Amino acid sequence: MTSPQQLLHQTLLLDADDTLWENNIFFERAIASFISYVNHRTYTPQEVRLHLNRHEMATIQAHGYGVASFRKSLVRCFEELSEGPVTPQMHDEIVSFTAAISAEEMELISGVAETLEYLKSRHSVWLVTKGNENEQRGKLERSRLAHHFDGVEVLAEKNTAAYRALIERHGWDLSKTWMIGNSPKSDVNPSLAAGLRAVFIPHPHTWIMEEAELSMQPDGERLVEIANFTELATIF
Repeated sequence: MTSPQQLLHQTLLLDADDTLWENNIFFERAIASFISYVNHRTYTPQEVRLHLNRHEMATIQAHGYGVASFRKSLVRCFEELSEGPVTPQMHDEIVSFTAAISAEEMELISGVAETLEYLKSRHSVWLVTKGNENEQRGKLERSRLAHHFDGVEVLAEKNTAAYRALIERHGWDLSKTWMIGNSPKSDVNPSLAAGLRAVFIPHPHTWIMEEAELSMQPDGERLVEIANFTELATIF
């Protein structure tokens, strides 16, 4: 039975990675293997990670998100830290750390499929994610969740300008449109700045590049924080 507190006929924009399915844990495993392989004599593992973070930021700006971009970051970081020439064998070993990412079985976050089925019966549900379009659409197909969505938007970046462009293109009602995801940086803060409402679902392994303080909003009802995906059924 519908709770009187539940909202009706909303537009729900759902993030994908680490909101619907696990994603960052696979990258973290690759990074751990890379740092172990580097085994730097001077830098600590934490310092090697900081070097890698810097390379990731630069590579993303030049090439966008995705496994191919991540692979470039690993190679360039290794080239910077290596005390000798990078041999073809070394290059192949580094590239191998990323192979498992694309090969991993899709691991849905608990309760996602059932909750999506319920939400789709009551609301307009969209996937709004960022990254490499082929990779993101491929993950959606492998997840077997595609039939729950009225539309899919794969953005190069999720910032305030991108959200405003989506709002203008689709004519969404700001008072009834919610961005839902695990990233303060990409899902919550810029969508609120664009005038949308937002639901924040923290994930214990959110990518370090997505960490940020939640924006303080003058209207507290525009931002809701919940512990897990299934709680969306109590709101919507």
